[in-house]
Amino acid sequence: MRRIWLVFAQTVTVALALLFVVETLRPEWLSRFAAPRAPVASVSISAAPVPAAQGVVSYRAAAARAAPSVVNIFTSTEIPAARHPFADDPLFRHFFGDGSEGPARAQSLGSGVIVGPDGYILTNNHVAEADEIEVALQDGRKFKAKVIGTDPESDLAVLRIGAGARLPAISFAQPDSLGVGDVVLAIGNPFGVGQTVTMGIVSALGRNRLGINTFENFIQTDAPINPGNSGGALVDSNGALVGINTAIYSRNAEGASVGIGFAIPVSLARSVMEQIIRTGSVTRGFLGVEAQAITPELAESFNLAGTEGALIARVVPGSPAAKAGVRPGDVLVAVGGKPVRDPNGMLDLIAAIKPGETVRLKLRRDGREFETDAALTRRPTAEQQR
Repeated sequence: MRRIWLVFAQTVTVALALLFVVETLRPEWLSRFAAPRAPVASVSISAAPVPAAQGVVSYRAAAARAAPSVVNIFTSTEIPAARHPFADDPLFRHFFGDGSEGPARAQSLGSGVIVGPDGYILTNNHVAEADEIEVALQDGRKFKAKVIGTDPESDLAVLRIGAGARLPAISFAQPDSLGVGDVVLAIGNPFGVGQTVTMGIVSALGRNRLGINTFENFIQTDAPINPGNSGGALVDSNGALVGINTAIYSRNAEGASVGIGFAIPVSLARSVMEQIIRTGSVTRGFLGVEAQAITPELAESFNLAGTEGALIARVVPGSPAAKAGVRPGDVLVAVGGKPVRDPNGMLDLIAAIKPGETVRLKLRRDGREFETDAALTRRPTAEQQR
């Protein structure tokens, strides 16, 4: 029995070895004896197309429309070298010379907006306060710029470059077209990295009493604005200019953006720009008063009916206000028939009147209202008022 089992095992082993050899060397021999297989359907696999995103918001068109009109501004200012305290001593000069190391130069940067095809550029006054100004266009061309005029009280200035060709001037938005919540784009050269577009919304309108400028009516936005953006464009979702980026609120020593930026509205910017281009300066009416806001405490102290108006704190001797009989303690409630809401509103109303014109003032004194006429003069410059 054992012999039979051994023969069977050897036979199976030989058969498996032969099957392996045939499967490896002549597989077609086995295919004759294989049972027929059912045909396999051919399946074509292809990636399903991804549907186009619906409702995607892009400001590409607005940026493309406005960006060529925004320029980078590079400035250089000479800083006088400090003289050595013994520089006038002949013995010191004999051994050490005059002690002067020569003047140094301070470099700065900002942005600007092309407002005329013939090379006029609107920017901030604090950007244009320099000895040398160079303007770089979006296409890489660079030009020396000339200061046409400045207005420190609104922090605006107009430059001009001789490009020898028509330049892409920006489009101006309608003065009252902007509202809180509208999307705006800030375009400029933050930190000198190159032209940059940032996006945000209008956070507030009519911001004043910030101590930045004499005439304040700022647009507040959370579009990131950083050093180097000053003088650049704030545009709406159509790419039209709504403001000139001017300042930021920051608790960072380096002035980094924290989402509170301020821009001069296009209505004020355009008015100042047109005057500077036309005459080289800005002319405003002058009444000759210093006023303060009426707080509830002041209203109670002066027995006033409300807080609207401007409380006259000082009258400049010999000024139009003094000649018209205005006194400290009076409340100015209207100028030329237009109501005065606060001291900033009073400044704007008076500044808009041409020097030499006579304007009707409505005031309140000792609980009664009265009117008087004042012949306005030209507002003195900031230097003249010091």
